[in-house]
Amino acid sequence: MKSFTYERATTPADAAGIVASNPGARFLGGGTNLLDLMKLEIETPTHLVDVQDLKLDRIEPTEAGGLRIGAFVTNTALASDERVRRDYGVLSRAIVAGASGQLRNKATTAGNLLQRTRCPYFYDTNQPCNKRKPGSGCAAIGGYSRQLAVIGSSDACIATYPGDMAVAMRVLDATVETVRADGKTRSIPIGSFHTLPGDTPERDNALDHGELITAVTLPRPVGGTHVYRKVRDRASYAFALVSVAAIVQRDGSGRAAFGGVAHRPWRVEAAEAAMPRGAVEMSNAVFADARPTDDNAFKIPLATRTLAAVLAEVKP
Repeated sequence: MKSFTYERATTPADAAGIVASNPGARFLGGGTNLLDLMKLEIETPTHLVDVQDLKLDRIEPTEAGGLRIGAFVTNTALASDERVRRDYGVLSRAIVAGASGQLRNKATTAGNLLQRTRCPYFYDTNQPCNKRKPGSGCAAIGGYSRQLAVIGSSDACIATYPGDMAVAMRVLDATVETVRADGKTRSIPIGSFHTLPGDTPERDNALDHGELITAVTLPRPVGGTHVYRKVRDRASYAFALVSVAAIVQRDGSGRAAFGGVAHRPWRVEAAEAAMPRGAVEMSNAVFADARPTDDNAFKIPLATRTLAAVLAEVKP
């Protein structure tokens, strides 16, 4: 691990200002992903700004009838909250499907959104990776790509976003709230938060350097049956090959987002009109522009069957 300096921030704007003024600075929350990357020297910050004392750890109702989740609410606290379990069941189920109990006790809402890809070539510093070192090439293209993206990729990167929580937040139409160094705030729809690789795969999201997540807001609850189904190589403690977060109504209509298939949680709202006609028709629309490799082409029929299992589970 490279040496670094450390300090604790006193306010969100203070934290944002410190990081914004130092290109080598990073925020430190739960550290469940960042510290691992530092040990491997994939991330090499020169200065860490600890933001755990900023009191952003509450879940509160909003005037619009939704919930505002503080950036540092732990995964355990969020998944077990009575309001989340009752009104946003897909979110609670997605969180419990990820990681281990010990990690969920430490991992935060903001940190979960910001976790980086688990592409094996990103983690292997002996291999070229445009996400880790822009312009170096992508060893995954032409390499072993079973876990990687089938849609939304580019000629520069075929990595996937690994998380579960964000897939559920995508189907719930969450909004990410942030603060900048000058104290100005903004709200980013979750559908615009994670970016596609394009020509800049090193950029995972829409945040500017030094912009700090302060909360995630959920809109008024959506009725229907909430389901999160995750398919992985082993029963627990594994990232998704494919996952489906869905909210299905009695008439068969609804919405669905997919994990494990793209650089961000993948949702195609226009395809959701096909949900009442079945998983095959909806999946054909969702993956119409897919570019799978020989190693991961199985993910598309797997996603279709997973969606079919979800719809069968909630069929009246």
